[in-house]
Amino acid sequence: MNKIDSIVVHCSATRAGQDIGKKEITQMHLQRGFSTIGYNYVIRLDGTVEVGRSLTIDGAHCNSKGFSGVSYNKHSIGICYVGGLDENGKAADTRTPQQKEAIAKLIKELCSKYQIVEVLGHRDTSSDLDGDGIVEPNEWTKMCPCFDVRSEYPFIPEIVVKP
Repeated sequence: MNKIDSIVVHCSATRAGQDIGKKEITQMHLQRGFSTIGYNYVIRLDGTVEVGRSLTIDGAHCNSKGFSGVSYNKHSIGICYVGGLDENGKAADTRTPQQKEAIAKLIKELCSKYQIVEVLGHRDTSSDLDGDGIVEPNEWTKMCPCFDVRSEYPFIPEIVVKP
């Protein structure tokens, strides 16, 4: 992968309480034609962090283009938490306390290792349809990761979260 400067947070779009991990997500991605899992990290319900796709190869988690005009897959780390749908299959923030803690810890670790300038949710990579410089909820092409990443992690001093 090129220089890593971003983190994109995702959800697995599975129902609350459905405990899957790297193995199952890899199977889902293989069925979709991927060469392996698209995410670099998977956060299980109990907060266990599983390493997915190697950081030495481009990701397969976000084709949208960032500020540089280059696909996020070429310069970002993809973190996926298991969940994202309520018991009725509707988009919802289903993160367990353990997942919240694990995501925050992992982001801090990655920010200390790489020169991260942007941490965002997959939905935030949708196109800015009205050209006002902000991707608003009505412009999201998907709900993933079902919470506002930018407001959840403003405490990370090592990074600048872009609006």
